[in-house]
This record gives sequence, structure tokens and C-alpha cells, in this order.
Amino acid sequence: MSESDLSSKYVLQTAGFDARFPNQNQTWHCFQNYTDYFKCIAAKGEDFAPCKQFKRAYNSLCPNEWTAKWDEQRENGTFPASLEP
Repeated sequence: MSESDLSSKYVLQTAGFDARFPNQNQTWHCFQNYTDYFKCIAAKGEDFAPCKQFKRAYNSLCPNEWTAKWDEQRENGTFPASLEP
């Protein structure tokens, strides 16, 4: 498969600018998108397209180790934030 075939198949993107997080440190931006995603799917369901933007953003911003830890905390009921819509 040629490079042009790959570039037309995959589009690489990162999270866009969010005015709520103007500083370089994106830790809170990561966490907020993670919680916003789960709040959104709790309210609207996993098939609600706007929720997917939060997931793309946290997947782009958050280290995998963090999201794995948070997923485990959610499963155990020990996640440190409310995910109620």
C-alpha cells in the first residue's frame, strides 16, 4: 500500500482549541473530556454523535495509563468525579 493510499484512508487529528483550557498544561482538559464523554453517553446513549467528540478529545489528550486507571475506577465505583448527566 502506497503512502498516498494510507494518507487518504487515515486522517490524524488532535483535540481542537478549547477556550476553557487556554494554558499549555492539558491535564484538566483531558480529565474534563473524559468525564464529559461518560456524562454525555449516560444522558444521550453511546450512539449520540456529539458524544464521540469528547471521546476523540480525551483519546488524543490523555495518556493511555490514565484512561485505563479511570476505566478501572469507574468499574469499581471509586472514580473521583460524578458521571451523572
